[in-house]
Amino acid sequence: MTSAAPLAVEVDGQRFTFAGGWRVLKYDDSRFHRNQFQSFAGGSKAVDAVALSPAGECWLIEVKDYRRNRRSKAGSVFSEVAGKVRATLAGLATARLRANDPDERDFCQHAMCANVLRIALHLDQPDHPSRLFKQVIDPRTAVAQLRHELHAVDPHALCYGSGIAIARLPWRVEPAPTREQQ
Repeated sequence: MTSAAPLAVEVDGQRFTFAGGWRVLKYDDSRFHRNQFQSFAGGSKAVDAVALSPAGECWLIEVKDYRRNRRSKAGSVFSEVAGKVRATLAGLATARLRANDPDERDFCQHAMCANVLRIALHLDQPDHPSRLFKQVIDPRTAVAQLRHELHAVDPHALCYGSGIAIARLPWRVEPAPTREQQ
């Protein structure tokens, strides 16, 4: 069910606010992913959220924050995102038929019927890099690197966040309020 009121969703310390009519599923926290698909084929990673626009777009959204924690995984963050996108697409295709939760099944059916598939990476890194907290990626080449990895799925993928030029987003992002601020 869609609503005319704005929709706010917190993902990994960020608050995403969508205009009325959007539907959002925190996919990596969904019952289908956690209980049915996560252990498939030796383990399946997923993007943080899937958002459906009123215009029929399906957005796969990944959030990475390296401001307080160093990247510990080997390999490119862009390759990691591409793997999550691939696994999420497989999960969505399966969930539309096999999810135990009817709302999740319906959401995934709509996602698979979208007329446009888009990818967005929200990536925050230190504003003032140090030896302890280095920049994970070069902000000047981030968009090109992400688009290179995801070209087959979305040749216009968006990479944005601190230090990276903000793209024109169909939603608003701000830090989620901490417990002290609430």
